[in-house]
Amino acid sequence: MSLPHTYDWGKLQSFCREVFTRAGVPADRATTVAESLVQADLRGVESHGVVRTGIYLKRVEKGMMDPHAEPNIVSEHGSTALLDGSNNFGAVVGSFALDMAMKRAKQYGAGVVGVKGSNHFGTGAYYAKKAIEQNLILLVMSNASQTMPPSGGIRPFIGTNPLCIGVPAGEENPFILDMATSVVARGKIIVAAQKGEAIPLGWAIDKEGNPTTDAEAALEGSVLPVGGPKGYAISMFIDILSGVLTGAGYGQYVNNMYENWDEPQNVGHFFIAVDISHFIPLELFKQRVDLYIRQIKNEPKAPGVNEILVPGEIEHRQTERLKREGIQLPLKVVDELNDIGLKYGLQFREAAIAPVIESSQT
Repeated sequence: MSLPHTYDWGKLQSFCREVFTRAGVPADRATTVAESLVQADLRGVESHGVVRTGIYLKRVEKGMMDPHAEPNIVSEHGSTALLDGSNNFGAVVGSFALDMAMKRAKQYGAGVVGVKGSNHFGTGAYYAKKAIEQNLILLVMSNASQTMPPSGGIRPFIGTNPLCIGVPAGEENPFILDMATSVVARGKIIVAAQKGEAIPLGWAIDKEGNPTTDAEAALEGSVLPVGGPKGYAISMFIDILSGVLTGAGYGQYVNNMYENWDEPQNVGHFFIAVDISHFIPLELFKQRVDLYIRQIKNEPKAPGVNEILVPGEIEHRQTERLKREGIQLPLKVVDELNDIGLKYGLQFREAAIAPVIESSQT
């Protein structure tokens, strides 16, 4: 009998936290990792959500991540710092780096923190929301293992290196741009393959360089950069800041967390936090952002368009809806989480399940 696959976000987060804790992850760090995963699912970014639980645990079990390691400040000079994540969870290292950047921003007006020795750190929005709560602007980026070719190439060389920008607003929802530099995050192709679904043409090429709608063939090939050469150039720039500048892996030297079981990933990140009050009064800034957003949303609409949206608005609504209705998980992910729960003495059915909610309910 198949398990129902709609889950209460709070119970799902508690389940993941307990699993990581029983796997030997310190409680505070288990909380951070579980929160980052479930926050991704709530925003509709299921490729970065609890689907990653299994691979995270496997890397801990195989000694490829060290949840007990302490991130180490390599150097710091006024508003800048370099952090070695010591191969801890990416979400733990990223949160540590974010705190460093925010502290420096409040002191100097801007805080810039480079990171090496990290792992997959989840969604950039996870950090942007925390910065926004502190009334700071955040620009955060990360490199990743090779999944995308340079424009004109066919072999993966650079990652889908994500970029996220968070900006506080007043009465309006904050501006949060969280994007991969590929047409789509590779994780979405992984999810499509798990579901046995085709992918849209233009997302990826197969290993011979031919466009494909086959998710499995795409995983053997490469995802494509968003905007062609422009996305490729932005991804390369992110790799330079996150990898070359910090001493982390870059290009072919960022190890794949699904395939490399001999070495840590050595992912690099780059955080830039800005204290608004060092430029103009905070409330004035929020008023101006609110006005800007309202003006954009009131612009004339193209035929067939009901509403003009700003970055982060869809995800905000998605979060509010899924908090009410529950997070739907593919049955393959449900089965995997159930197996993980049994391995660590937990009942996934009892710990995380919520009643399936009919689509007619609100």
